[in-house]
Amino acid sequence: MASQEIEALTGALARLPGLGPRSARRAVLHLVKKREGALIPLLAALQAVDERLTTCSICGNVDTTDPCAICADMRRDTRALCVVEEVADLWALDRSRLFPGRFHVLGGRLSALEGVRPEDLAIDQLVRRIEAGGIDEVVLAMNATLEGQTTAHYIAERLERFPVRLTQLAHGLPVGGELDYLDEGTLAQALRARRPVA
Repeated sequence: MASQEIEALTGALARLPGLGPRSARRAVLHLVKKREGALIPLLAALQAVDERLTTCSICGNVDTTDPCAICADMRRDTRALCVVEEVADLWALDRSRLFPGRFHVLGGRLSALEGVRPEDLAIDQLVRRIEAGGIDEVVLAMNATLEGQTTAHYIAERLERFPVRLTQLAHGLPVGGELDYLDEGTLAQALRARRPVA
């Protein structure tokens, strides 16, 4: 039986996404065994992030500086703006290094069931960024869910009065996917988005 403090640490780690009680116990055992090489650096990193963590006032990203590293990067294409639901989506797209522009985090998606309305999201801030000018393309990178597509449609309506090109991420067959393993919604979208063979 571990001490109350170690059990509290295990419980805290078990609440993290992707970690259950067994994985959390293994992580705690590793941290305890490798105190100098793992526990102390982890504590220092957590403390540093806790002291400096902030939300970017421009795009809504989470970083230790405001503006965030992406908004402050002068090499980014300021004419292209990618709208995402959550910070995790921004990080995933940025990790791919395929989008050279800037981002805008909504902080969720419209959902009548969950009571999320347009005013609960950073949609007005997005409209103000477009009104300020200098943006030629807005990529709506919403998740391929009913709520995500509803959000994309709502934003498209709000932005239709601006002279910007609205695009959306393609949906359909994943690379390496086999047809018999795909759900009907993915197959339907792939058929709707079919294109000529080059």
